Amino acid sequence: MEKKMQQMKELVELLNRAGKAYYQEDREIMSNLEYDRLYDQLENLEKETGTVLANSPTVNVGYEVLEQLPKEEHESPMLSLDKTKDREVLREFMGEHKTLLSWKLDGLTIVLTYEEGELVKAVTRGNGVVGEVITNNARVFQNIPLKISYKGRLVLRGEAIITYSDFEKINGAIEDVEARYKNPRNLCSGSVRQLNSEITAGRHVKFFAFSLVSAQDVDFHNSREEQFLWLKNQGFDTVEYRAVTGKTLDGAMEYFEKAVETNDFPSDGLVALYDDIAYGDSLGRTAKFPRNAFAFKWADEIKETTLVEMEWSPSRTGLINPVAIFEPVELEGTTVSRASVHNISIVKELALGIGDTIRVYKANMIIPQIEENLTRSGSLVIPDHCPACGEEAKIRCENEVEALYCTNPECPAKKIKAFTLFTSRDAMNIDGLSEATLEKFIAKGFIHEFADVFEIEKYRDEIVTMEGFGEKSFQNLLESIEKAKDTTLPKVIYSLGIANIGLANAKVICRHFDNDIEKIRCADVEEISAIDSIGPVIAGNLSSYFKNEENNRKLSRLLSCLHIRQEETAGAQILAGLNFVITGSVEHFANRGEVKELIESLGGKVTGSVTGKTNYLINNDKASNSSKNKKAKELGIPILSETDFLKLAGQEQED
Repeated sequence: MEKKMQQMKELVELLNRAGKAYYQEDREIMSNLEYDRLYDQLENLEKETGTVLANSPTVNVGYEVLEQLPKEEHESPMLSLDKTKDREVLREFMGEHKTLLSWKLDGLTIVLTYEEGELVKAVTRGNGVVGEVITNNARVFQNIPLKISYKGRLVLRGEAIITYSDFEKINGAIEDVEARYKNPRNLCSGSVRQLNSEITAGRHVKFFAFSLVSAQDVDFHNSREEQFLWLKNQGFDTVEYRAVTGKTLDGAMEYFEKAVETNDFPSDGLVALYDDIAYGDSLGRTAKFPRNAFAFKWADEIKETTLVEMEWSPSRTGLINPVAIFEPVELEGTTVSRASVHNISIVKELALGIGDTIRVYKANMIIPQIEENLTRSGSLVIPDHCPACGEEAKIRCENEVEALYCTNPECPAKKIKAFTLFTSRDAMNIDGLSEATLEKFIAKGFIHEFADVFEIEKYRDEIVTMEGFGEKSFQNLLESIEKAKDTTLPKVIYSLGIANIGLANAKVICRHFDNDIEKIRCADVEEISAIDSIGPVIAGNLSSYFKNEENNRKLSRLLSCLHIRQEETAGAQILAGLNFVITGSVEHFANRGEVKELIESLGGKVTGSVTGKTNYLINNDKASNSSKNKKAKELGIPILSETDFLKLAGQEQED
């Protein structure tokens, strides 16, 4: 059974990877024949085992949107565990009893209930007595079985988590740095408790069982380990554990202490649970804790170092964050040299001053923090001017917390999104300037307006000493900036961030004005509105932008840094007025983006979904039963192969 379960998991992972490559990345990692063969194999295994995994391609999970999460009382209260940071206390708890030592995962505890072999309910821990019902969301977790072979009533507990690698990917896709999640646990909590299960599905939440509450008419031979093994055979991923006693504890601890440094999943300690169910239950509980289990928390590694600088980092809200820079120290296997101090209240509470001896640690082994200031000079000077714009900075007190704010509404730090757009792929396309890097450069005063990006080399000496930079990475950035200087006028217009003007509109406008920036600057609303597909709102935004003297000054300085080349035109606007949708893999182009560029260069438009306004759907697989094909057929919209499209566009391929 275990071998079949493992085979199913491997098939699900492989088939999902193949599906993603085909539908989202325009590439194939296996033939349709091979995909169908593996799909049939998975279906047969699901029938044999009576188990269907939540992310199986054989299941189409319907998403649901709720107005609120209903609350429900747990059948039995979920108590916290007594805890220690002392290994000897843990050893004393174990004694000679066989004990399961497992990871204490750092996510959100969930209770699952199965009846007649199907998942019927999922509830969060909540306050331990009452939790929130999140059944719709649990159905889209990455690895929860929707169906199991056991047909009795099953109740189990486990931890929903998001791995570090998925956390980084999800956070990296959030453009607003301040909207990013602080750690995987916060992201997991928000993902699990979504009202829209489609959002949960995109967060890659995983579930690991750590306790079987009840399973009707199943004999586990009085062993918690037997319960774990049984759950595995039902298709559940269980938390990793080692069976130990007080005498064999040290070997297991060495394993866990080493593994925690490279684990992809978040954990904040270990849990020790007596294997003997009857013995553990006979011990009862205190008012707060059960007596059959104990939690072990990692002791924080603390190092002394010297505070060498306080960096004041302005953000888009105007808040200027104090960041402590100290002599580098090794903490939890990595070198750290900076820690956020968060606000002025904490600066004052720690009585910080340059040269002070401070003690630093990593909260939850992840986030560097100052634990204590041993010398407490209190001599730190709090700036009265913003480092990004030089305007006045003031301390405000909100909810009894003091924080420093820039008072300038035009501060470039408040316009980080504009700089992020400016450097993006469809605009100036500058690799190496992420939003986080831009924020650092702005905070240091290196960048005030767009043209400053192209003069960043004058800050080389300072940048190469910054965290995350060195000579090589800085040189790579310079090469990317140099490459970006050779560009087109539509990309420049788009990069300015004028409201409602995307790259496609910028191309239309530039084409109308013969790629002459002076004509565009001088055009009035009426003339711009007369351009096909450009309405009065866009015309008004463009005209207003160029009526602003400061905008024109900044643009002139920017243009002096660039080489504007003429866009190659593929021919007459023979696709003008036509709307296209592109789906499936392509053969004559590198990707669907190239097809889109050709359509737009010939005057056409590309949208993401098939509607009554669509003129053509481009899909090499005309006979497929994809949703877009079905919609096109329902609406009587022609489906073109690439060859058909190339003929329509006057781009027939030569034999």
